[in-house]
Amino acid sequence: MRTTSSARSSSMRAHKRRKPIHAALVTIALVAWSIFALAPLVWIFMMSLKLPRDIISYPPSFIFSPTVDNYITVFSDARFLQPFINSIIVTLGSLVLTLIIGLPTAYALARFRFKGRESIGFGILSLRFAPELLIILPLFLMYQGIGLVDSYVGLVLAYQIVTLPMLVWMLRSFIEDLPQELEEAVAIDGGTRWTAFRHVLFRLMVPGLSASLMLSFVWAWNNYVLPLVLGGRNTSVVTTGIQSYMSHQSIEWGPMAAATMISIIPGVLFAIFALRWIVGGLTAGTVKG
Repeated sequence: MRTTSSARSSSMRAHKRRKPIHAALVTIALVAWSIFALAPLVWIFMMSLKLPRDIISYPPSFIFSPTVDNYITVFSDARFLQPFINSIIVTLGSLVLTLIIGLPTAYALARFRFKGRESIGFGILSLRFAPELLIILPLFLMYQGIGLVDSYVGLVLAYQIVTLPMLVWMLRSFIEDLPQELEEAVAIDGGTRWTAFRHVLFRLMVPGLSASLMLSFVWAWNNYVLPLVLGGRNTSVVTTGIQSYMSHQSIEWGPMAAATMISIIPGVLFAIFALRWIVGGLTAGTVKG
């Protein structure tokens, strides 16, 4: 018995010694990965604060006198401001249309049983499987025929390839996890399915809806291929508008870096706003008794 107890205690001591070592290794790995992931962003931010001579200096200068001239240039330049406004219009329009189409679609796929339900769901999801380069050529030919090239409506419709599958499948899974007895209880009290959805399910869906909208916003805002081919001079967005700082003669590294940093801000703000709603939805969906 003494031998067994001593062996167990020694094993526990060895486990306690290994635990801090394991935690330290995990911390080192996470810090190394964070540095690797954030290094390009930090480098672009430093470029946005440098003068042209500091940007092209070799070896690279990490100590320099920062300047906001690049940001002043960008904010006073229509080459960036108009694409930035276009991005807001197209992205928000895409999210509104995605919400109008995707919310009832996800609810129907989660709650109703009908023939071809899984085929429809897989068909929507397959839009994310197909490479955009495979879809863009026939879509461009169709848009040319109906006059949707270089239009807000055309880009909003095309962005559904990016945003709709994510929202439908995330919300479908979220709705399927909600107990159907909640809707039955509303029906017993004389309420309709719409009443149950509006007053009960929607509050519980807010966390999943916020998360899916946040991802859809990021993917739509950062999309490059669709606006590159289907857009034009009037509907250029930030991902394609930043290219205007590149020419055959030179590359305006400073303004381009400043424009890149500014274009990140809407995604960060939208994520912060969505996270607030996720927390609010979780608290609103709790059962108090």
